[in-house]
Amino acid sequence: MESVQAIKQRFGIIGNDVKLNRAIEKAIQVAPTDISVLITGESGVGKEALPKIIHSLSHRKHGKFIAVNCGAIPEGTIDSELFGHEKGAFTGATQTRSGYFEEADGGTVFLDEVGELPLTTQVRLLRVLENGEFLKVGSSKTQKTDVRIVAATNINMFEAIKKEKFREDLYYRLSTVEIYLPPLRERKDDIHLLFRKFASDFAQKYKMPTIRLEEAAIQLLLKYRWAGNVRQLRNIAEQVSVLEQNRTISYDTLKSYLPDAGSNLPAVIKHTKSDSDFSSEREILYKILFDMKSDLNDLKKLTMELMKDDSNGEKVQKENKTLINKIYGEESEIDYANTEDEDVMEILQVEHQKSLPEPPQEKEDKYHFAEEIQEEETLSLQDKELELIKKALERNKGKRKAAASELGISERTLYRKIKQYDL
Repeated sequence: MESVQAIKQRFGIIGNDVKLNRAIEKAIQVAPTDISVLITGESGVGKEALPKIIHSLSHRKHGKFIAVNCGAIPEGTIDSELFGHEKGAFTGATQTRSGYFEEADGGTVFLDEVGELPLTTQVRLLRVLENGEFLKVGSSKTQKTDVRIVAATNINMFEAIKKEKFREDLYYRLSTVEIYLPPLRERKDDIHLLFRKFASDFAQKYKMPTIRLEEAAIQLLLKYRWAGNVRQLRNIAEQVSVLEQNRTISYDTLKSYLPDAGSNLPAVIKHTKSDSDFSSEREILYKILFDMKSDLNDLKKLTMELMKDDSNGEKVQKENKTLINKIYGEESEIDYANTEDEDVMEILQVEHQKSLPEPPQEKEDKYHFAEEIQEEETLSLQDKELELIKKALERNKGKRKAAASELGISERTLYRKIKQYDL
């Protein structure tokens, strides 16, 4: 078995990163077997090198190695490309044609960007993986093939499965062994090494002196995120090699070639929005007000309980009759000592528009104008509360527990609200 260093020299792989070495080790170990391999990693990290390593170290090395970019073949013709077709199978099929799986019999098929395969093609591929059988387009005769499949993708397969764009059973058939190649930003020590190699190659290709980076430019090179990974680094090295007259590259010169070099923030921005998220600042504000109103109702209930349990409850009621009427409404002339919890809760439901209680010693109502404004705002808040409850129930498909959790209230409170608004 060849060493990792020997394989890197043989296939021109540059770098000493631990994750890169581990990926090559796994490729060497899995090569003598016939099990399927899935190579994952971002676009531009060099995933196409590993299938060549696997094929060259396997017992199929004398067979054909066919690389297929699944994302580059139109959906209408991909079945014909992979499995072949019979004469007259569709318009333009003037003769019988062999597909890649038939041509690569005894060899290896590398399916690059396998996540782009249409669902109908995925079913055909699953059959090849399970028993080595396939049907040509327009044929009813089953054919056998002995190929090893190595696939690669730069998409999140679990997200694709969740969105029903990729079959789960096919994923587990392809990923018997999964090999991950790290992005360039996780291989800091390899970045300058790769740049020097590319600069040397382009100097020989274009017959010009090799460019060199100043120390500040090297630091910029290391700190940049490299969204395009090794492919982007190679393109930058080629641009600088061809366009710059001065072969010593400064910080400012290199920065001019790097898009958004000054906005490298260590943050992952989530572009997708969950269905349960509130879509605007206004809705968030209403949600906060809704929570505050719920807390106020709890405060009312607690105050009522304290008055019920107090030995001088009647005296408290008489001394604070105006305040009690203000909080619970003038129509709430009830015997608190004999009131059941259900009645109390009913009062709290109806009277949730009232303002917070004032201290007992303030007899004079100094802010009557503010209360009038609050009452008008509260009416719109009721409408918004009803809207939020409806949205929460719709998003959670009528499940009260999940909807209550989203709204930040108890399930019992939500149940009362549903009865109150006749939902």
